[in-house]
Parts: sequence; structure tokens; C-alpha cells
Amino acid sequence: MLQMKKLMLVSAVSLGVMTGSAAAEDDAGHPLAFMFGEWVGPASGTSQAGPFSLTQTERVGPMLDGGVVVIEGRGYDDDGNTVFNALGVVSPTAPEGGWEMRSYANGRSGTFPFEITDTGYVWSLPAGPGARMVYTATFDGDAWHQTGAYTPAEGPARQTFEMTLTRIGESDWPSANPVSPDVD
Repeated sequence: MLQMKKLMLVSAVSLGVMTGSAAAEDDAGHPLAFMFGEWVGPASGTSQAGPFSLTQTERVGPMLDGGVVVIEGRGYDDDGNTVFNALGVVSPTAPEGGWEMRSYANGRSGTFPFEITDTGYVWSLPAGPGARMVYTATFDGDAWHQTGAYTPAEGPARQTFEMTLTRIGESDWPSANPVSPDVD
């Protein structure tokens, strides 16, 4: 059943790419539409520098007629300074199924597996010999909860990040207000 759902989701994205503006007008049918909009809430965790807490914001929207989904995350300290900024581009990997995310953060980038689940998504990246960072997100209406766990090759996983966001509105980002071809 889950495999069939994934195949239907990838087919919907592929169809959206082929049908152009008709798909752009109806983002509600996009497999990641549950993420679209602007979000804000508390985040906390532990980094190599020690414990941290911040206000996290996310803005998520489709681009290229739904062929990709762009995600920008920003973390703000208590004084309103940006202390974290990341960009992700999620896209299908092939017509028959699969997803990936190209991520940019902290001067690093990479392409990583991205799995849509019944309640959100999971993505992971290498974190040392045999270890991974695994990010698991769940969505319930206007609530987005995400954890990050350091998962060593042996031994238990250790949570290092958590955020709980609330959708504060819709967004026409990133496809709104393109550069006009009029040079006058």
C-alpha cells in the first residue's frame, strides 16, 4: 500500500512537470503540499559548541511548475540575529519513484535520500564512520514537529535537535515576483 502511494505521488509530480501552468495553479495536489507555507516556532538541541535554543522559521514552496520544492530555514537568537540559515531543494529522482534533497547549510552541501512517509518525511546524511544524522518530521494540520538524531553504527541513537513549528500563513515564495523581461 505504501509503495503504491509513493508511486502515485511521484506520478503526480511528473504529471505536474509536464502540464505546466495548470499544475502551478493547483499546488494542493502536490505530494509535499502539506509543507507549503510559512512556519515559526522554538527549536533546541546540542551542537559541538554545546546546547542551543532559538526561534526557527521555515518557508516552503514549489518551483518549476511543481518539479522541485524549495525550503529555507532560518534560526534566530533572542536578539533577532540569524544564527542558522539552510536551503534545501527536494525533487523526485526518477519517474518510477524515489526522492532526494539537495541541502546547503553551514558552508556544506550534499544530496541525500528523502523519503515521504504517511505523516511527513525522513532524510539522513553521513555523520562520521558508520554514523548518520537522521531527521524525522511529522505534520498534523498546521503543526510541524521535527527531530534530529545522531545514529552511530553501534549503540543507541541520540537526539540532538528538535523543533515544533506552527504554520503562520501561506507563501508565494519562491516563485513569486520573477525578474521582468521588460527593461524599460
